[in-house]
Amino acid sequence: MKKIIAGVCIFSSLLSASCKKDYTNPSAANEEDVFTSAQAVTAVSVGLQRVYSSGRAGAIYNLVAANGFTTNELRLVNSGNAPETQLNTGGGSVDGTNTILANIWANSNKVIFDANRVISYARTMDDKAYASGLIGYVTILKALAMGNMSMYWTKVPDSTGTLSSNATFIDKVAGFNKAIQWLDEALVLTTANPPSKSFLNNIPAGFDIPNTLQALKARYALFAGNYPLALSAAQKVDLTKATVFNYDVAFTNPIWETATSSNNVFQVIDSTLGLPVGLQPDLADKRVPFYTSINPVIAPRFRIKGFWADKLSPLPIYLPGEITLIKAEVYTRQNDLSTGLAELNKIVTKSPATDPLGVGAGLTAIGGPLSQEAQLTAIYQHRCIELYMSGLKMEDMRRFGRPLTERKRNYFPYPFSERDNNPNTPKDPDL
Repeated sequence: MKKIIAGVCIFSSLLSASCKKDYTNPSAANEEDVFTSAQAVTAVSVGLQRVYSSGRAGAIYNLVAANGFTTNELRLVNSGNAPETQLNTGGGSVDGTNTILANIWANSNKVIFDANRVISYARTMDDKAYASGLIGYVTILKALAMGNMSMYWTKVPDSTGTLSSNATFIDKVAGFNKAIQWLDEALVLTTANPPSKSFLNNIPAGFDIPNTLQALKARYALFAGNYPLALSAAQKVDLTKATVFNYDVAFTNPIWETATSSNNVFQVIDSTLGLPVGLQPDLADKRVPFYTSINPVIAPRFRIKGFWADKLSPLPIYLPGEITLIKAEVYTRQNDLSTGLAELNKIVTKSPATDPLGVGAGLTAIGGPLSQEAQLTAIYQHRCIELYMSGLKMEDMRRFGRPLTERKRNYFPYPFSERDNNPNTPKDPDL
């Protein structure tokens, strides 16, 4: 199985970034030769997790970099890294040649394409508990991929994951809703036939499939503006648990591998976490020393810590704090200000010891009552701190109506690899 996984990862690194979706490789095994057994399909699925979560071409490194530079979370250390320098400069400097954006685009399309093949095979399996595990597992990756594109581009491919040569595009909100639809389908199957132990023993540790499906449903429903659905899903997430991407000596933490260990690409901005005056963290906020460290000898002074401190540091797919903040935001937007403040204060007062991932502010509760506007601003502030370097801030800034001066772009241009191969590629958005 390790050989199969390695082969999947190598093949995926060679994929085209366009939505033309012809991912065949003449030197690789035919689909019919790979999708012939539960073991082989499981190996493809695990390989897909590696493709998504590992390496400089994987989704995680590129999401953190694209979002971090654009929203001022990160400091550029080496201007010789052209894609990072483009994003750090922002505005019109970011164009379709940017390989960080091309990697997000290509990775998302590849993940959805292969996830669909796994799901198609799983639906033919007699072992329904094993099949539901496969479907739930790859649907998490598939929904993340669609969510990533929908956060950063105004329109996303509608036929992503098919062999269509000229994919059409849908609005980003439709992209979020499509991800929700996939998550709902997986929830129906995993509820009817909970994933078997035999399946769970064959994938990397750290995955709570039902919780993660609900957590992502809550996230994308919030982003789509469907507040009742976001609240309903958030209330079904067990906040005592977390789902993480685990790493090993062969597949190391991608931020540690490229940035933390080298101090040669980017570092955290400083203890402000890139927030403007009035929203910067309280000096007593324990999340700042969680996410950052200080090197008093070698510049830059502030260094990456948190989930990227070590080559084996697990990376969360979602934080329990994100789910609580979703509840706080939904109640507040629906004008239930007292309940919204109570949920927000769960984050403000939470100690690191009571959080499954060790993230806690440990501050005194915010007094009320607050106006709706003031409460939403406080929720935005604590999302930025709690979810630092998660890749979600750019979407948050638009949703909370933050001024354009606080970020370096509003949306990203489409990669030339897409535009050159797909005549349906939309016009690039304004800066």
